[in-house]
Order: sequence, then C-alpha cells, then structure tokens
Amino acid sequence: MQYQHISVPQNGKQITIDASGHWHIPEQPIIAFIEGDGVGQDISPVVRKIVDCAVDHVYQKQRKIHWMEVFNGEKAAQLYDGDWFPQETINAVRQFKIAIKGPLTTPLGGGFRSLNVALRHEMDLFVNMRPIKGFGVLPSPLKQPENTAITVIRDSSEDVYSGIEWQASSADAEKMLDFLCQEMGVTRLRFDTDCGIGIKNISKDGSERVMRYAIKYALRHHSESVTVVHKGNVLKFTEGAFKRWGFALAVAEFNAKPHNNGRWLLVPRDGMADLVIKEVIADNMLQQALLKPEQFDVVVTTNQNGDYLADMLTAQVGGVGIMPAANLNNEVAFFEPTHGTFNRIAGQDKANPMSSILSAVMMLRFMSWDTAAEQIEQALMATLDSGEMTFDLASSNENPITLSCSDFANRIIERLGNS
Repeated sequence: MQYQHISVPQNGKQITIDASGHWHIPEQPIIAFIEGDGVGQDISPVVRKIVDCAVDHVYQKQRKIHWMEVFNGEKAAQLYDGDWFPQETINAVRQFKIAIKGPLTTPLGGGFRSLNVALRHEMDLFVNMRPIKGFGVLPSPLKQPENTAITVIRDSSEDVYSGIEWQASSADAEKMLDFLCQEMGVTRLRFDTDCGIGIKNISKDGSERVMRYAIKYALRHHSESVTVVHKGNVLKFTEGAFKRWGFALAVAEFNAKPHNNGRWLLVPRDGMADLVIKEVIADNMLQQALLKPEQFDVVVTTNQNGDYLADMLTAQVGGVGIMPAANLNNEVAFFEPTHGTFNRIAGQDKANPMSSILSAVMMLRFMSWDTAAEQIEQALMATLDSGEMTFDLASSNENPITLSCSDFANRIIERLGNS
C-alpha cells in the first residue's frame, strides 16, 4: 500500500495473523507510532529509546523494532492540510497490526475526530485493557498499594457509550416517552415530562467476545481468577445478561465446571490450579477493590462499569500519570498512555513518561518479548526505589532526586539488566 506521508521502513517485516487467529511477530517487526501532542514531543522519543535499548540488551541484536511514524492530531493537521486524523493513519495501523501513541489533543465540541473514538468505531476495538499495579514508593491513599495488581478488561463497543439518547422536551424524546408509556405499558416513570431518555444496549455477541478475550488472556498469563463485574441485581436483562452470557460461554468453550460454592465456575488447567471464574456486583466491587484488592486478578466488565473501576483503581496507586492502557481486538493492538497532553509543560523536558513506558511494557508482553518487558519494568522500579523521579512524583516523596523526563529515561536505561 502506498502512503502519502508515511514512510514504511525497508528492512522491517510486517506482523501477520494466521487463519487460526495466532499472531506471528517477526524478529524485525514494523511497529507504528504516533508521537502525540503537547508533552508527546518529550515522552515519545525517550520511550522508544528505552525499548530499543532493552531489546538490544536482551536479545543481543537478534531482534529489533523498526519504528514507523503515523500521524494524528496537531502534527497530522500540519501535514494533511488541516486533517487531524487522516484515513491513511487508520489504514497503516490496520495493515501493521501493532501501534503505540503519545497523548493526543481531545476535541471539545467537535471539529475533528479523536483517535480513540475513530479507532474504536471504525476498527471495532472492543477491548480496553488497563493493567493497574501498585508501586509502594509512589503516592497512594492506601497503606499497601503494592497489593493492587488488577487487569481491567472493559468492553468498548456497547453500553451507554453507544450514545443512544434523546434530549428532554425534544420531539424525539416525547415520541419515545409516548411509545414507552402507551405502547409498552411502562408505568414506573416518576416524571414523564421534561425527561431525557437514553438506551443501554448489551448484546450476547458483545458480551461473549469480551468474556472470551478475558479468559484467553487469563489462561495465557497464568492468572488465578477472572471476575465478572456487573449490576445484574438491578438491570437483569443487560448487566445481568452480561454475566449469564459470560458464564455460559465459559462452560461451552472452556469446559468450565461449577465451583463448590454454587456461584462460581472453575476452568481446568493441566499442571496448574483451576482458573476461577467469579462474579461480583459493581458497587461491592468498588468497595472490595479498595479494602482487599489482592483477591482480584483479571476483571472483565461492561463499558461504564469498567470506566469507573479503572479510574478508581488508578487513583489508588498513583494516578493516570503512571498507568498504561491498550485498545484491542483480534486483529489490532493499540497501546497508549492514560493521561492528556499537559500543554503547559510541553517542550520543557519535565513530563513523567511512566504511563507511556508501561504501555510499551504492555506492548512487549503482547508480542511475547517478555524478557525485555521484565527488564524495563524492573529497571523502572529500581529507579523509583532509589528516589529518582520526575517532578510530579517528587512532590509527594521524602528526599527525592528530581529528574527531567530524559534523565529519568536515562536512569532506567543505565539499570537495564542490573536490577
């Protein structure tokens, strides 16, 4: 495929997926990246440098990532005559399978599409994954933040985010209210005038595919449990159905058997303890994840529940500045930081790159380059343990050594293989 502004590395190889759905990662893969807006100019180069050094150190030049820049946001607008998200960016990400980005400008009130919205809608990236892990040295409201190690797998295709709603007092809202009350026999509306209406959709297909992804992820990563989080005690035919369809899929496709407690399931594994499939009501999950986070491993949930849960857990272990994320389906994997562009410090070499670094760690693990991922994570933790950190983290620690973005990255590189 020919691109207008994207230059495909000549020596890199394309990632492929076979008919069975297995990803084949060559030793010299082409990985797409978007630099990002704001502090992206500070963060993205150092993240690629850390990854390159770790891969070179671990695999002794047998493996190498060939980075291919694709464009979105402000940089794209300059190249593509005001187009903030050119179509060839989607085409390139779809072709080369794996991509990582820096933070991007969020549109307010329209004007251009955000990357996440466009990718989720146009490429059906139905999984949002947030591995949330506590670091004892970082600021946290918890006494033992290191007990939190929970991977949230959140459906990204349905629920209230599908955007089916009608404004109060609009003709469409009145028509929908009339239909509900007169045709469907709804009598539980306390106020049926000046009432906004929204529809929450949860489907069997959508529930099954995110549950399937979660169980496969848990089995691949030797997780102890998968917990289905839902509000089925109130919303029985959406949230409750999400749980029922998920459990039925575990039985049908993974040979799950009933747990002794009569509520959970067990997926058998050779040479390992069974994978436990649990379920918990959403409000109880928010409480239990605060009080006893160690009882959870992989969590799979609906779109809105996942939004609340992931942000709450992130706040428990240091905030969005340090947490990674990915948007995924069975054909594309897109990794990203969870924070914004922080334009007030852009270009000053002050930004905290941890969220992007850990997103790159996620990417390497997705590629099964686990040793390189582990080396980066250990070097990062050793750097934090030494008191060396960026300004945003240093303000909450005693006797910190405050580093610039690039110096923080260099300290991590110096510790690769020595942690």
